[in-house]
This record gives sequence, C-alpha cells and structure tokens, in this order.
Amino acid sequence: MAFATINSSAPASLPAIENAFAAEPGLKKRVYDAIAHTPQHAPLFEDIARFTSSLLARPADSSVQPVELVSDGPAIKKRKLQNGDAPVNAQAPGDVKADAPLQFYMQDVSFAVPQRKKLTLEITAGNGFLRARNQTSKEVEFGVPLGKIQHVLCLPVPEKNQRQFNFCIIPQYGDGVNPPPEGSPPVEAIVWTVADGPPKAAFSGTGKQLGTGDGETADKIVQQVLNDNLSQTKVVRPDERQFVSAMPEAHRKGEKAYHVKAFRGSKEGYLFLLSTGILFGFKKPLVFFAFENVDSISYTSVLQRTFNLNVVARPTATDETQEFEFSMIDQADFSGIDTYIKKHGLQDASLAEARRAKRYNVNNVKTEDDATNDAEGVEEESELQKAQRELEDEEDEDEEDYDPGSGGDTDGSGSSSDDDDDDDEDEDEEDGDMDDGEEGDRNIVAEELGSEAEDVPAEES
Repeated sequence: MAFATINSSAPASLPAIENAFAAEPGLKKRVYDAIAHTPQHAPLFEDIARFTSSLLARPADSSVQPVELVSDGPAIKKRKLQNGDAPVNAQAPGDVKADAPLQFYMQDVSFAVPQRKKLTLEITAGNGFLRARNQTSKEVEFGVPLGKIQHVLCLPVPEKNQRQFNFCIIPQYGDGVNPPPEGSPPVEAIVWTVADGPPKAAFSGTGKQLGTGDGETADKIVQQVLNDNLSQTKVVRPDERQFVSAMPEAHRKGEKAYHVKAFRGSKEGYLFLLSTGILFGFKKPLVFFAFENVDSISYTSVLQRTFNLNVVARPTATDETQEFEFSMIDQADFSGIDTYIKKHGLQDASLAEARRAKRYNVNNVKTEDDATNDAEGVEEESELQKAQRELEDEEDEDEEDYDPGSGGDTDGSGSSSDDDDDDDEDEDEEDGDMDDGEEGDRNIVAEELGSEAEDVPAEES
C-alpha cells in the first residue's frame, strides 16, 4: 500500500526531463521510475536534466563551427567539409536548433543521403526542423527547416526481396536543377529507408510509442507526420494513373513497378514519373525535374530494344538550360513514358521545329482555354507514331496508283517496253470494238459476193 501511495504521487511528466531525454525513451522511463520510488530526489533529477539540455544545446550556442566538434576522422574529411566539396546538407547542425522540443522521432533509421548510416530521425516543434541525430554522440549531423522543403517523395525501393520505401526530401536548391545563390554552400537532398511494417522505435514528442495499432506501418506514420507539419507541399507517392512500368517488379512477383531503369553516363539509377515531376535516384546526386523546370523532352537513339530520354531543364532564376541524358531505357516502357509526357503537356522536342521554352504552373487551376491547349498538345504525334503514319500514307499512295485491269501475271517491275505492248494491245482492242459496231450498218453478204449477190433472188434468201 505504501508503494502504491508513493507511485501515485509521482508526477506524470516534468518539462525538464521531457526535453533532456526525448530522444532516449528508455532512459527517460528509468528516471521517472526512480522518481516514483524516491520522490525526494525529483529536484536532483530535474537539475541533471537541465544540465543535460545545456550540453545538448552548447553546439548551437558556440561560435565554433560544428565541423570542429563532430569529426574525429582523418584530416582529409575535415578539409572536404571546410571547402564545401562534401556538404552535410542545406543547413549546418547548429542551425537546426538542437535544443528545440521534439514533436516526433524514430530511432535506428537507415539514411542513404547525404550520409550512409543509422541515425535518429527527428522533427521539432515550433519553427520546425527535420534533422538527423547521431545515436552515439547525440549530436545533430544534418537537417533542414521544414519551410525550405519543396518536395517530399515516398517511393518503393526497386529490386528488393522485402518491400521497402525511400523517403526523399528535396529542399530548396537541392533538386540538382536549380543551383544555390552565388556564395551559398551546396545543398543536398535527404534520403532514408523504412521497411514495410510497423516501426521498431517511433515516438511522439511526449514519448508515446507509435505503430502499435493495426495498419500503422512506418511509411504511413512518417507520411502523416510530414503532411501535418508541411504547409507548402505534401508527400507524393507513385500513382498508377500517372505511370506504371510495362514490366512488373522482378523481385516481388505480382507487384507493379513504378520505375524504369536508366543510366546517366556510367551511373545506374531509376526514373520515377510522378504527379509533380520526374526523379532520378537513388544514388548521389539525386535529380528532380519539377514540371515548371522542364523545358523540353526528346527521344534519341531509338533502337529495337532501348532508347534514350533527353530532358532539357531550365532553372527558375535563369534562362540558361541544361540537358540531361538518360540512356538504355527498355523499349517496352516507351508507350507509357510517351503517354505520361503528353498527359502533362511536356514538349516532345523530337517533333518540334525548335525547342521552345514553356513553363507550367502545376499549382494553378486550369481555365477552359488551358484545357483546350492541353487537348491540342495531346494530339501531337510521337516519333514512332509519325513514322507509322508516314508508312501508312505510302501504302495508300501505292493503292491509288494500282490498276486492277493491268493483269495479275506481272510482278510489278515491268519495263517501258512492256508498257508500250500494253498500249498496242489496248489500241487493237479498240479497233476490234469499232469493227464490230460498224458491221451492223454494212451488208456483209454484198461485200463478200460482190455482183453475184445481185443475181440472187430475194425470195431464195
């Protein structure tokens, strides 16, 4: 009874402890258990928690850049970070507010870009940041403000026996098309992977474990949290109405594939054709072509089994264009890709007289005139359709030149002498027809017998 009394008097939560041990639910639970057994030590634990929070916040308040604090590795890695050749991400760790209260976090998340390691994924409250924290040193390694995220994609990972999803965070100037302003550090996308199933360690900011209910998979939980915290964009997933590959997923029988394999130079990757643009991933650097940045698309090296896709992109802040070539795409997916390009009004440069820049605002509501223009654009022919039409036109011309009365014994390759013989035969036939017509008007007997015919009595005839 005494233990029950002490336990019932324990506080439900203490702000200092919540902030200090938000990323360590196990340790936080042990602290609360200790306070429940010895409530007189609660002030001591709160002081320890405040001191811990101050240690976590120290990198953000220090004038020394986090590069000097994080890396214990070789000097070459420090030089890369200092020169900007290998950027951590859009924001330095000190800019993502390491002391901000958490709204969501998930432990043991496998990140692929910009670093390949397991980290704790965190989303903070208030101004809002998405960041990754080292699970050993407890330091924030990279992150981005939620307000600077332009696109979020959740895509199935191709060619895996077990179904997985890649979340791709495309921040401003991190799409591989729009360069950052001059003097600004390079920006990279963020990519992490979650399995298709309940998360192992996902928690709300208050420490409540998520994913315990039916149907609460890791990808759906992360998607819901991101949608709740993003106002300028939402999570985009592949849609069969946009594009689906003609070839099913080879490693998971019966499952549809939403990607096509392609090469950019010698680098192999996957193209995803989505409702907001085209992504090439998942290796560094990722490239995302938003519709408003696509200047034109053309097909080149169209062979029996493969073809190349050329995307000319135009950054928002300049008129200069850059061409990206993706090669060795399977011919089986040509029809689906061509339909996708026409559906979104993307210019097919292989048919255009000149590459004309046309920017599409995908967020505006289309007017009736816009819908008419889109309908006219859909009727434009693809390269293969044009070749097929020209072939049919040639066949129609041959049929018009063909004369059924010219006989069926010739092979169609006769010489001019044959034509002359045909003309002579036609003249003979015309002469014969004329003679038959005139015989009806002449006395044939008189012409044959001459004067003898005059001596024959009429009645004997």
